[in-house]
Amino acid sequence: MSKPAYALDFERPLLALESKIAELKELSGGAKVDFSEEIQKLEKKARKLQAEIFSDLDRWQTVQLARHPQRPYTLDYLRELFTDFFDIEGDRRFSADHSIVSGFARFDGEPVVVIGHQKGRSTKENMLRNFGMPRPEGYRKARRLFDLANRFRKPVITFIDTPGAYPGIGAEERGQAEAIAVNLEVMSSLEVPVIAIVIGEGGSGGALALGVANRVLMLQYSIYSVISPESCSAILYRDPTKAQKSADALKLTARDLAGFGITDELVPEAPGGAHRDPVLTAKNVGDALRRHLAELRKLSPEQLVTDRYRKFRAMGVFTSEE
Repeated sequence: MSKPAYALDFERPLLALESKIAELKELSGGAKVDFSEEIQKLEKKARKLQAEIFSDLDRWQTVQLARHPQRPYTLDYLRELFTDFFDIEGDRRFSADHSIVSGFARFDGEPVVVIGHQKGRSTKENMLRNFGMPRPEGYRKARRLFDLANRFRKPVITFIDTPGAYPGIGAEERGQAEAIAVNLEVMSSLEVPVIAIVIGEGGSGGALALGVANRVLMLQYSIYSVISPESCSAILYRDPTKAQKSADALKLTARDLAGFGITDELVPEAPGGAHRDPVLTAKNVGDALRRHLAELRKLSPEQLVTDRYRKFRAMGVFTSEE
């Protein structure tokens, strides 16, 4: 595997070792000196180091991994898992919002509706995608797709990956909160199977607007929280540099949320994170979607609504004093 162009601090020892392996392989090619034994030893060491690093990530490291700029985004999963994607754009009220991609596609040959947040790879693309932060027109576009899915009885699959809804003045003027609230209402009453999967960041209401689903899945190193660690530390501690402390307090990792009963399944990523092998990670996502979709297809429209209602009503822990 080629060395990633971007590396997190805790990845650097592993990448340095992999770089050494690549150099030895290059020197071995067509040369009289055989480095195969040394290469095997280093590869074994690299696998052991990788297992050690990624089996014990703290919450802040997981946040960094969830935001990795080479992590696969919604369009990457669309290319790997779906066919015949037909993009539907615009909210028919104001404009097109490219931070959400949506449309009809086929999954295993069956028609579905796919909606997901989309970030950019370059500065130019991030400007187009607004860094994955939707404005009201993005959520209203998603609402259009929810209505179409319900009308034509097609399952809905959403990919969640956003720092949060865009907080700009224009977005507030055009009804950001109302657009999100309507999506929550519409999704809760859909009479078709709905599966949401958090593939990176799940930021507050901006994520929840695509997340009221029968099944909520999370990739192994994804996060889902009511607020970002940086914003939380700025509010609680008056110090944005205490983001790591806030991440621990928020308990925002997939493992944390599985323990709370928020997520229905942790989907394993490729060893070392989704960015190191997007194809393998997409395969794991496809297997999980396939399994849950098969279960949900057995339910009637009324049962799907009831199942979703009970799922979200059961969330949370409450105490009372007598």
